[in-house]
Amino acid sequence: MTPPVDHQSVEQLRAKVQQLQGELDKVAEAQSWPPSQFSWLEHVVYGAVLGAIGAAVALLANVVLAPLAGKHPLELVRVFLTFPLGAEALALAEAAPNSHVLRDGMVLTFGCCLYLVTGILFGILFHAAMTRVVQPSLRNRLIVCTMLSLLVWQVLFYGVLSWLQPLLFRGNWITSGEHLPWWVAGATHLLFGWTMALLAPMARYVPFRPRVPEANEVPPLEPGG
Repeated sequence: MTPPVDHQSVEQLRAKVQQLQGELDKVAEAQSWPPSQFSWLEHVVYGAVLGAIGAAVALLANVVLAPLAGKHPLELVRVFLTFPLGAEALALAEAAPNSHVLRDGMVLTFGCCLYLVTGILFGILFHAAMTRVVQPSLRNRLIVCTMLSLLVWQVLFYGVLSWLQPLLFRGNWITSGEHLPWWVAGATHLLFGWTMALLAPMARYVPFRPRVPEANEVPPLEPGG
């Protein structure tokens, strides 16, 4: 004779098992890789890469177009370096007696790297704004990047450097317009932003979704099976 079944105890055990299974699923989801949602790490990595490309494109455009205006190919970098070096940066790589060409070349190389690092930092902010604020369309990305580029140019140049550089170095070589016309500075910032907007699909995040086999699908044979 079979003993009576305690249905209440069975239901309690079943509920406990389901609760434990739910907790295990939450732990597995939290520890899964790659993540199922966009994290700020992607903003940092993708934004840094796109920012470096945008800064390189803007710098290359200045290198190509500067000689057409009778300027040194790295005139933008020389003006950029007037903030840490002052007026000495404008004489870098000039053909003059007793000039230290090797030293000047190293300083200009450092200036190019510093310019790219600046693009990386702003690239992170631009990428976060493009992916968090607007819908993923080229038109919206161009609008946001244009606004951000002009905002960075106005705030950084005329809100900060216009008074900070004369205060620290007793000269105003960046915002005076003598060495860097306002339209060149504005176009350089716009070119950086537009490059990021155009290349943004390269950094589009696609969450990982494991493939679930269909019910009638025959699994592949294991090697040696």
